[in-house]
Amino acid sequence: MIIIGECIHVIATSIRKAIEGRDKGFIQELAKRQVDKGANIIDLNIGPQKKAGAEVMPWMVETIQEVTDLPLTLDTTNAVAIEAGLKVCKNKAIINSTDATEERLNALMPLAAKYNCDIIALSLAKVGLPTTADARIELAAEILAVAEAEGVPSDHIWLDPLVLTINGNQDQTLETIEAVRFFKQMADPAPMTTCGLSNVSNSCPEELRPLLNRVFMVMMAGAGLDSAIADPLDEKLMEVVKILADRDDSTVKGKLYLDLYDAYQTGEQLDSSAVDMSDPEVSDIVKTIRIMQNETLYAHGYLRL
Repeated sequence: MIIIGECIHVIATSIRKAIEGRDKGFIQELAKRQVDKGANIIDLNIGPQKKAGAEVMPWMVETIQEVTDLPLTLDTTNAVAIEAGLKVCKNKAIINSTDATEERLNALMPLAAKYNCDIIALSLAKVGLPTTADARIELAAEILAVAEAEGVPSDHIWLDPLVLTINGNQDQTLETIEAVRFFKQMADPAPMTTCGLSNVSNSCPEELRPLLNRVFMVMMAGAGLDSAIADPLDEKLMEVVKILADRDDSTVKGKLYLDLYDAYQTGEQLDSSAVDMSDPEVSDIVKTIRIMQNETLYAHGYLRL
C-alpha cells in the first residue's frame, strides 16, 4: 500500500500561516516527520491560491525537495500553479487532481502528457455524486478515454472512486469497493487506484475515525486499492500497512486484518461469526467490519452495542 502523506494541507491554520510567512522550517519538519513514519509520497495541498498559486506551489516544491527525494503530489484547483510546480519537480510528480468534468480534464490532462507525470482522477461529474459502482465506472471510462486521446498512458492515471462518509451513506462503502475492483480491469496496463481515506469517517466522532479508516483501507486494498491519501503519523494505521505488507498473522488482530484482506481479494465478504471477540480491540475491529459490510446499521455509539 502506497501512503500519500496528507499532512501538508492549507486547511490547517499552522500550514496556512507557514505558507503566508514562507516558513520553510515548519513545512520541512512536517515533511520529514511523514517520511520518517513511512510515507511514500508527500501531498502538497495549497488550496485554490487563485492569485499567488504560481509562486506558492514552486516554493513549496523546492522547500520539500531540500529535505526529501520522495515524489510529490501537487494538490490545488489552480492549473497555472500546478504547471509552475511541475517545472521545478526533480522527480516524476502526480497532479492532484482532475475529474470527469470537461473543464478539469481539458485543463490538467494535457499537463500530465506534457510533463510525463501521473494524475489522480476522481469519478466525479457536474451531474452530482455517483451513488453506484456502475456510475463510478462510467466516469472512469470517460477519464481513461480522454487520457488515451491526450497520450497519457493508462498506468499514469490514478483513479479515485470518490469515497463518501459512512455516516449517512453506509451503502456507499461496498459500492466504492466494487468500483475499485473494476477500475483495475479497465485498461492494459491497469490504471493505478487511490482514495482520500479519511473521507469514509467524515462527520463521525473523532475517537472512531482512525478505526473506521483502518478497516476500510484493508477492505479497499483487498479489492485492488494501490494507494491511499492518509495520515502517516497515525501509528496504528501504519501498523496495519505493515501487517499487510509482511503478511504478519502472528497476532489475532493481524490474522483478522489478513483474513479481511483475503476475503475482499476474492470478491467475498468476511464471515466474522467465528472470531474470538474476548479481546476488546479485536471486538472493535469486528464490529467495524460489520458496519462497513452493511451488516449492522452505523450509529456513533456502535462500539458500545
